[in-house]
Amino acid sequence: MLIVEPAIASDAATILGLRHAAEDWLFARGIDQWTPREVPLTTVAAQIEAGEFHVARRDPRGPIAAALRLIGSDPIIWPEHDEPACYVHGLVIDRSEAGTGLGTLLLDWASEQTRRAGRSLLRLDCAETNGELRSYYLNQGFRHVGRREFADGSAWFSVALFEKSTDR
Repeated sequence: MLIVEPAIASDAATILGLRHAAEDWLFARGIDQWTPREVPLTTVAAQIEAGEFHVARRDPRGPIAAALRLIGSDPIIWPEHDEPACYVHGLVIDRSEAGTGLGTLLLDWASEQTRRAGRSLLRLDCAETNGELRSYYLNQGFRHVGRREFADGSAWFSVALFEKSTDR
């Protein structure tokens, strides 16, 4: 069983803790994806307040097992795309849930939410150098549709862009 619901203010520290654990895991393996501690608690709290974050639990009273942001536009990463889409960001899973299929369930949930919102595409991105995550998204039915280069001196790296139709 999986319960996905909007995050509430008191979930912010837990979501950030999941992200920190993921950042540390990635960093220890030399995988470029998230820079450790780049996102402050105030940012997570603001994203929750904006209704962007959702949390997943295996049981209604259980701990948060995963979280993700589902947003209706992403002009920073997808500036030249105006097709009706939703965008996944910050998908993070408790390390104890790795390999359980929880990521697939959350991406399926996001796809269904996108379809219900009348949008035909679910989009996401990852570090261009993160080959394992790129393969994972391809195996989840996403298509690689391009890249976004951040050569303007920002701390961001190039990202690979993926999308998946929500049509059945």
